[in-house]
Amino acid sequence: MTSHPTFPPPPGARAYPLRTSRGEFAVVDSSPSPEAGVEERGVVLMLPGFTGSKEDFRLLHEPLAQRGYRVVAVDGRGQHESEGPLDDESAYAQRELARDVLAQAAALGGPVHLVGHSLGGQIARAAVLLDHSPFVSFTLVSSGPAEISVSQQQRVKLLRDALAVLSMAKVWEAIQAMGPPEEVGGPARGLGDQDQLRRRWLGHSPAQLLATGRQLCTEPDRVAELAAIPLPFHVLSGAHDDTWPVAILDDMALRLEAHRTVITGAEHSPNADQPLPTAHALADFWDGLGRL
Repeated sequence: MTSHPTFPPPPGARAYPLRTSRGEFAVVDSSPSPEAGVEERGVVLMLPGFTGSKEDFRLLHEPLAQRGYRVVAVDGRGQHESEGPLDDESAYAQRELARDVLAQAAALGGPVHLVGHSLGGQIARAAVLLDHSPFVSFTLVSSGPAEISVSQQQRVKLLRDALAVLSMAKVWEAIQAMGPPEEVGGPARGLGDQDQLRRRWLGHSPAQLLATGRQLCTEPDRVAELAAIPLPFHVLSGAHDDTWPVAILDDMALRLEAHRTVITGAEHSPNADQPLPTAHALADFWDGLGRL
């Protein structure tokens, strides 16, 4: 875990290693300000997507703190500033990553509102299916019911083929030359300048990218299992998505009997494309569940 963060934390937030029963995880943590007269209404744990990091939520911290929510965004094992094996893919089996999420929630003292973006949503789903007791709600952000679209599977395969023969630095150079897709396989897209994004990319474990890329391409439909869990669900997405078409997300929300939000003007990363409407939609959902 680096002592010189690639990205400075947003105003009012702090970056630190969260100590859990399964090791330390880099987090950015922001809380409501009692001095401003804002009372805490709940705690939120946010999981980023493939090639992403906790910084993908940086524009949500301030508006959610103003609504009374403490936000803890985490780098998963082998993501950005959280350590993980470089060449042991077994450490990144979905069940192992799900157990990490349960440990993170326990370290925060629970119960927490769980939010997962893209890959993070499927890892979060696996955690909920293992044990839903640490969570008071579950929001899937641009995260679908099963494997990603065929076009994105092709991009992930290109990335995995490149990682098999090239260093992380050389893969970064190749991706810049190709022109990356929005998120899956495209680490050049994100909040930050090119140097910051390159440093974030180099912080990822190749084994983590290989293992989770495979998961995205083979994930089974587990919506029926999830629907049987007694939690309030929220499906939030942009108005357009190449990774899971919006119609598929609509259908998943119906199957889950979930609250559904579509953010106008956003694509696969509404948290970055339209952060203020996204923050308000999240807070409105949690407010409707009552105070923790």
